[in-house]
Amino acid sequence: MNPNMLNKIKKMQQQIQAAQEELEATEFIGKASGVTVIVQGTRQVIDVKIDPALLDEIELLQDSILLAVNDALAQIDKKQEETMGQFSAGLGGFGF
Repeated sequence: MNPNMLNKIKKMQQQIQAAQEELEATEFIGKASGVTVIVQGTRQVIDVKIDPALLDEIELLQDSILLAVNDALAQIDKKQEETMGQFSAGLGGFGF
């Protein structure tokens, strides 16, 4: 493999790593019916906020938590596809 190709691959690896680190450091906010969930790009839930009015409605509260978490996780998936998709498009030149 020629040195120019190796340099391109090395540069792309560095860009992918930087993009992954940025994604992992980003906070995503999921919301649903009085519940707000904050999830890091690592998929770790870091905060849950609940409207006190929901405390009397346990089933609604449970459903809202699930929806808020899934909303945040869907945002992570979308951002990951957008971020990493730019690199997979460039792999065609490497014979992948």
